[in-house]
Amino acid sequence: MYKGPALIEFPRIGNTMQGYISVSENDTLPFEVNRVYWTYYTPESIRRGGHAHYELEQILVAVAGKIIVETEMPGGLKERFILESPSVGLLLPKFCWHVMQYTHSSVQMCIANIAYEERDYIRDYNEFIKLPFAEK
Repeated sequence: MYKGPALIEFPRIGNTMQGYISVSENDTLPFEVNRVYWTYYTPESIRRGGHAHYELEQILVAVAGKIIVETEMPGGLKERFILESPSVGLLLPKFCWHVMQYTHSSVQMCIANIAYEERDYIRDYNEFIKLPFAEK
C-alpha cells in the first residue's frame, strides 16, 4: 500500500524576543532536493492543485498564513491538513492527489525531489482513481 501524507516538524531555533529560524538540510529530508518554489497572493476563493504525480514527492510549508490541504491516496484514504506554522511541513508522497486552499496572505513554499516535468502530472481524477493499489 502507498505511504500517505505525513507532517514533518523542522527545528525551531530562537525565541519570542528575537524571532525564529527553521532549518532543513538534505540529510534531514526524506529525499534529495532538486527544486524549490513558492506560491503567494492566491485569492481565498481559488483552490489550487487538483492533481497527483507519478514520481514527484514534495513538502509543503505555510511560510506565512494558513493553507488547508486535502489529500487522497490510491485506494481512497482521504485526509485534511491545516498548515499554519512555518516550522511544520506536509510531506506529499508520489500518487497523492492534493488540493490546497489559502488565506490571501499565505505564502507556500514547496520543496521537491525532482525538477518540473509536465509528464509527471496526473491531472485527470478519473485516471487517478484507476491507479493500482500496490506500491510502485
